[in-house]
Amino acid sequence: MGLDIKDIVPRKEIEISELKGKTVCVDAYNIIYQFLSTIRQPDGTPLMDNQNRITSHLSGLFYRNVNLISDGIKIIYVFDGKPPELKYKTHEIRSNLKDIAKERYEEAKKVMDLEAMKRYSSQLVKLNEEMIKESKELLEALGIAVVQAPGEGEAEAAYLTKVKREIYAAVSQDYDSLLFGATRLIRNLGLAKKRKTFSGWQEIKPELIELERVLNFLEINLDQLICLGILIGTDYNPGGIPGIGQKKALSIVKRYKKPVLIFKSVEEQIMSLPEEKRFDWKEIFELFHKPKVILPEIKFPKVNEEKIKKILVQEHDFSEERVEKQLEKIREVEKAKKQKGLSDWI
Repeated sequence: MGLDIKDIVPRKEIEISELKGKTVCVDAYNIIYQFLSTIRQPDGTPLMDNQNRITSHLSGLFYRNVNLISDGIKIIYVFDGKPPELKYKTHEIRSNLKDIAKERYEEAKKVMDLEAMKRYSSQLVKLNEEMIKESKELLEALGIAVVQAPGEGEAEAAYLTKVKREIYAAVSQDYDSLLFGATRLIRNLGLAKKRKTFSGWQEIKPELIELERVLNFLEINLDQLICLGILIGTDYNPGGIPGIGQKKALSIVKRYKKPVLIFKSVEEQIMSLPEEKRFDWKEIFELFHKPKVILPEIKFPKVNEEKIKKILVQEHDFSEERVEKQLEKIREVEKAKKQKGLSDWI
């Protein structure tokens, strides 16, 4: 779900080359769900090994990250811890949507409607503990740093962009990162470079969104941006207030300025919502304003080729030849690092 403010937020397309030498902090669940929902066969079935275990996430994590590493980008993945209680409301809604999607998938399957099967199957994505464990193991074997957040991974990634100067940006598809105070947000970094549309194939480039530029452009502060998000709807209050879209929410926060006055102006609308959709804005505001985060020690492990092959080739039936080709790219990166280190020492 996530926050939708794409119509009012300034952003700019960037080239991957602009991120060379920079460190980015990835919202792990967001990207892994992306891989699980998009890396699929024509009928919508996820990639699987010979034991029918899903491998779409491993495929995405391996091939996409090897490309990013080859482009000279340092990567940190942040995994979710325990979500706030309010998040369970979103989980319940998602569960209901999955039930509907499952019914529609089965209907499409009966008539072999491949397009519909692919569309509905992507909504049936589930991420279990085994997938999370093997994702962490593969990332570390690739030399990627892994951080376990105490709460929301998105909040932790945003926090790290604020407190560690060496971290250039948070990476996520969701705009919620901005509400958590991420100094920079990069979208589309984990997506394929091309996407099929009705008019043909379209090139997908990473988008850079800078918090300071957003606030200046909208002429509001971070507290007002959080309020704007709550009015529209976040993962903590899905749907927000019906009838209040992005532009109307912006006009409300600019007019009333302070959170108390902003929500006083829409108090009647909140109270008129069905009981299960009413929300306490103060509770949600606090989750964005003071999320549960830590200041971890970030370590980039050494690349472990044997572990990579064990996970992908031996355990999940990936093509050894294709894995080897990707490992060659990593070797080239490691070789370049050693040569640079040697020249600096001389």
